[in-house]
Amino acid sequence: MTFNRTMLSLGFCLCLLAGVATADTPVKPVAPTYTVDVYDPKRNAADDLQATIIKAKAGKKRILIQVGGEWCSWCHLMSKYFHENEKVAKALASNYVIMKVNYSDDNQNEEFLAKFPKIAGYPHLYVLDASGKLLHSQNTSDLEEGKGYNERVMLEFLRKWAPKN
Repeated sequence: MTFNRTMLSLGFCLCLLAGVATADTPVKPVAPTYTVDVYDPKRNAADDLQATIIKAKAGKKRILIQVGGEWCSWCHLMSKYFHENEKVAKALASNYVIMKVNYSDDNQNEEFLAKFPKIAGYPHLYVLDASGKLLHSQNTSDLEEGKGYNERVMLEFLRKWAPKN
């Protein structure tokens, strides 16, 4: 059997249908793994954490709790940054399972958040091990630069708290 243009075209089409990237197709960036990707005042944060622990244990990852609300412009900026910054998205996907917890007038999640250190501003990040034990409380203003986030500082933070393999 000899290769010809028809066979190459057919192979290219099959690769596209299968979702396989070729030299001519861009590779889809890695997306962070969320168990809860919305700030929803109706969600039960304690139940969400139990589901997140199961996923973190299965993947041997840490848990990153992102506390904020729909009212918070910096919260939206952080979520967008987590998805759009390729290096940060890859570090998150490799080492963390992320869970958003709502803090708003509708639901301050007081009982759930009382188990953690006090929050000075939003968004706020907590790093937990796969069993749900608090490892670190992170004020996100330390990760900011101008009107966004500093990639080097964010990656250092994520590397420091990533699971040790």
